[in-house]
Amino acid sequence: MQAMNKTRRIMEQGGTHFSNAFSTTPMCCPSRSSILTGKYVHNHHTYTNNENCSSPSWQAHHEPHTFAVHLNNSGYRTAFFGKYLNEYNGSYVPPGWKEWVALVKNSRFYNYSLCRNGVREKHGNNYPKDYLTDLITDDSINYFRASKRMFPHRPVMMVMSHAAPHGPEDSAPQYSTAFPNASQHITPSYNHAPNQDKHWILRYTGAMKPIHMQFTNMLQRRRMQTLLSVDDSVEKVYNMLLETGELDNTYIIYTSDHGYHIGQFGLVKGKSMPYEFDIRVPFYIRGPNVEPGAINSHLVLNIDLAPTMLDMAGADIPSDMDGKSILKLLDTDKPVNRFQLNKKGKMWRDSFLVERGKPLHKRADGKDMAQEENFLPKYQRVKDLCQKAEYQTSCEQPGQKWQCVEDPSGKLRLYKCKPGMASLYAPRMQALMASAGSQMYRGVSNSDDCDCGPLGFKTTGLKRKKLLTKKKLKSSKSVSKNRWARSIPFELDGDLYAVDLEEGYRPVGTTNTSWTADAGREPGVGEEDNEEFSGMGVTVRPTTSNSLNPPSSLKVTYRCSILLNDTVRCDGGLYKSLQAWKDHKLHIEHEIETLQTKIKNLREVKGHLKKVRPEECQCNSPSYLFKNKGAFRLHAGHIHSLKMPSKQKKQWMMKEQKRRKKLRKLLKRLRNNDTCSMPGLTCFTHDNQHWQTAPFWTMGPFCACTSANNNTYWCLRTINDTHNFLFCEFATGFIEYFDLNTDPYQLINGVSTLDRNALNSMHQQLMDLRGCKGHKQCNPEKGGKERNSFSEYRPVHRRKRPKVKKPSSKSLGQIWEGWVG
Repeated sequence: MQAMNKTRRIMEQGGTHFSNAFSTTPMCCPSRSSILTGKYVHNHHTYTNNENCSSPSWQAHHEPHTFAVHLNNSGYRTAFFGKYLNEYNGSYVPPGWKEWVALVKNSRFYNYSLCRNGVREKHGNNYPKDYLTDLITDDSINYFRASKRMFPHRPVMMVMSHAAPHGPEDSAPQYSTAFPNASQHITPSYNHAPNQDKHWILRYTGAMKPIHMQFTNMLQRRRMQTLLSVDDSVEKVYNMLLETGELDNTYIIYTSDHGYHIGQFGLVKGKSMPYEFDIRVPFYIRGPNVEPGAINSHLVLNIDLAPTMLDMAGADIPSDMDGKSILKLLDTDKPVNRFQLNKKGKMWRDSFLVERGKPLHKRADGKDMAQEENFLPKYQRVKDLCQKAEYQTSCEQPGQKWQCVEDPSGKLRLYKCKPGMASLYAPRMQALMASAGSQMYRGVSNSDDCDCGPLGFKTTGLKRKKLLTKKKLKSSKSVSKNRWARSIPFELDGDLYAVDLEEGYRPVGTTNTSWTADAGREPGVGEEDNEEFSGMGVTVRPTTSNSLNPPSSLKVTYRCSILLNDTVRCDGGLYKSLQAWKDHKLHIEHEIETLQTKIKNLREVKGHLKKVRPEECQCNSPSYLFKNKGAFRLHAGHIHSLKMPSKQKKQWMMKEQKRRKKLRKLLKRLRNNDTCSMPGLTCFTHDNQHWQTAPFWTMGPFCACTSANNNTYWCLRTINDTHNFLFCEFATGFIEYFDLNTDPYQLINGVSTLDRNALNSMHQQLMDLRGCKGHKQCNPEKGGKERNSFSEYRPVHRRKRPKVKKPSSKSLGQIWEGWVG
């Protein structure tokens, strides 16, 4: 707001500023869905910018109940201009809107498409007629004037949803030189990294490099430049209302869907964090009976917008809306006389829920289960598991499936127990991979007598002779041949692949056109040393070669290779820079985890094939079909079910869709030579071509990661006369607590300062909010001055108590199950 002087003059001096306004989910589509419906994310189920964002389920169950539908039914002429939802495809006009001019898909300022009342409208890069911010402003003003001219007695409700300051941060030409020294983003938490007391992504994120810091300065400048056009927009709408005589008869609300961070805690840019810089939003309102120049400190949320607008129109507020109308907060308090000493202050919430990400999966016993793919460092998860007694014996316990073994390097490894064996073949992962590869080859070549067709993945049409040849290659002493031979051929969607147990998915050369690892390589030519193959996935370049000539060196990562004499060679930078060494080591750990996940999936497929192996060669006989009625056929991308329960079939199809989606993403990354993306992390690349308008970026490409798959959380945010804190529980079991009275920038996790009773009390209130439905359950109200149960939440170090006998753990009670300290 510091860049928007016109807006502040109009809205601050002429209206009321709510100084404690928040978004309950700091992400675009979830927050916008909450604004439209007045509901928390757990009640409208738009969990992320992809999950259920403008989906068929959203269109069927929630879109027909937005505030626009209720206002339209009340006689309002409703209009929407600008960005709607991230995944909106422009194929329809949502119910409740008389005038509809919405951006198709996500934010852009040029070269975008609009859905104008159901008709697609393409725009180019001509500033006077295509710049989105100005187009939204002009269209909305024209609509309001025309509506008042044609229907002078009908009320109007307009939403102007500007894309600014969202990326790609293209400003109007006249503002491209503004704010040359923008530094508002540099706060005490700027580049405060790493943070070992916070959740995983912040422990993983180190301090920014100089190029990242230069980028944050440029990004802040460009974002503020785009807001100058929004500032002009607010002034134009204000002047239009003044000219038409409707200013004193109109409520104007100015707010945002979420906050933003630029460099805070070392995160280069983004949102989706539960901290103040992402959840706080500006919130101004002016209109009839609104006190000008006032500052209101009550908590207001994005879910309050829908019920507030319905209250302004005199319409009934549905009971299933989680938010509340803020109109009663705008009433000016009258002085209390001496005969009304017991008059109570306004009753309003002092706590709310901040939530982000999908809910936890349910196990068969009905209990919550932690996220399956949290992508924490493998060594950390293995170390935690190895503390359990069930993993510490050598496969001797009845029913034991896994055991912990320390390898020669001192790292703990989890190995699967084999029936009748005290341990696995060898503790080294290399031997484990080799043995797994040989077992899979034996599974492929077992069909000596007949071939009954595919179940699950189709094995390739390679003859037994070729498979035996690969076995011989595997048993050879050559290091390079050993590494090339560890692969299992299979066919997926009509394409032939080999799963390399050390390097991920690698195409197999056959006599027909297939895929190989080198672009433009002539048949028989080995790999080049300068090829930057990370060993993570499939390459997608065709060739007709079927040779397997061993290379002079094996490129394992983009910086390290293994030579024929089994020695490792890396580029010189890794041996000189400690930071480069750490970064590359983390990169390797992520790649190892990715490959191990692929191995796990392949073993599941192998187990499935063992279960459904046909006993007879009459594959089409009724007896064969009856025996295998619970199996699936995967053929050319089509799924054929044989009398499988619909629920089980649906689960299998969803799992298969996710697997295919992951494979498509992997192919896309490798096709684009993307070495930035890492498993479980949300990363982005930036280069000199990203911004097409001034000011330009000229410092070259870089990569940065902004979030993680395990960044799912539920937080309790409380502000009252005595307390101002944030309490968060993450899906990984991690807990954070910040007392903002003493730590306003949330630099130190103070969960260790809380006693057990406080933790249990906050956890219980958080659980109540996580399951709340409707405004009665979702708004625990507290009086203005009354003390409440939060008095027990004071940190231990702030209390001065007399020395008394310390109570036992039984009297304190146990912390809830699943707590991770």
